[in-house]
Amino acid sequence: MRNPLRAVLRAARQSQVSATRALRQLVLAPAPKRARPSGRLKRPPARPPRPAPGSFVDGQFAGRNGALSYKLYTPKGSARRRLPLVVMLHGCTQTAADFAAGTRMNRLADELGFLVLYPQQSMKANLGRCWNWHHPANQKRGGGEPAANAALTRQTILACRANPARVYIAGISAGGSAASIIGAAYPDLFVAVGVHSSIPRGKVTNVAGAMAAMRGGEPVGVGRTARPLPTIVFHGDGDRVVHPSNAGGFVDHLRRSSSKVLASRTEQGRSAGGRTFTRTVYRHGIGDVLLEDWTIHGSGHAWSGGSATGSHTDPAGPDASREMIRFFLARKRPVLRPMPRARIAVAD
Repeated sequence: MRNPLRAVLRAARQSQVSATRALRQLVLAPAPKRARPSGRLKRPPARPPRPAPGSFVDGQFAGRNGALSYKLYTPKGSARRRLPLVVMLHGCTQTAADFAAGTRMNRLADELGFLVLYPQQSMKANLGRCWNWHHPANQKRGGGEPAANAALTRQTILACRANPARVYIAGISAGGSAASIIGAAYPDLFVAVGVHSSIPRGKVTNVAGAMAAMRGGEPVGVGRTARPLPTIVFHGDGDRVVHPSNAGGFVDHLRRSSSKVLASRTEQGRSAGGRTFTRTVYRHGIGDVLLEDWTIHGSGHAWSGGSATGSHTDPAGPDASREMIRFFLARKRPVLRPMPRARIAVAD
């Protein structure tokens, strides 16, 4: 009879040898080859070419906060210049092309050297092509129409090699209210704001509130407000669409933004077309002008000094486009220089 103990020991030795051999094969086996990617590595998208000088191009923009069509004018001259950028927001029933024709801003761009971007509201967003400034979702940073316009502006700065220290925004009517909101929401992007025949930022949160403000002006607010960007305002005292008392809201915002005394200076004038006007500038002490307010006497809901080839214009009034550009180009964002590195003394 076979010894059962010997049989057990023999089986154990065989299993140990098998286990050792398997472990050796596992350790010494060549490393598996890495699978090669099926396609080539994708390169980052190239920056779009800068439009040629003197061109007026159409474009489409799509971002996280919506899509916008637009027109972009690049002035005549050297393609190597880092130009200022002016964003122009049209009013209700207008288009980008109509607004460009009425304001004649492209002609000024050729004369003074700046880019002009005209975002256009979609009829899907508003049947009247009004910017929906009265809706709470479009009254703050990071969402809605302010974010979409800010993203389009940044794309234009990148594509056109624009000067990021000289970016401005302006508009008329609903576009003016939107410009005021967007400028306040993105003071790191825009340097100054132009508002024509419009309503200042306030507590309007629906269509009914917007209509009430348009009829009788925005109620005077209370409490401290954030300091607004330098702003130039135009309003006709014969405006029957947006009551001219709304212009006072811009002064009220400025007054409540600081405890400093707000000084003002007023002058009267007459345009080449025969319109009289009152121009008042506001500043703290002897500092820079923070608000410039123009009242165009006898003018209605129309861009002062505009061309009759566009809608909602008053050719007889003073040239609002030229005055806005004067106000804008006198201001730029200070360039922050890096602090020098401190030398650290090391003991021997």
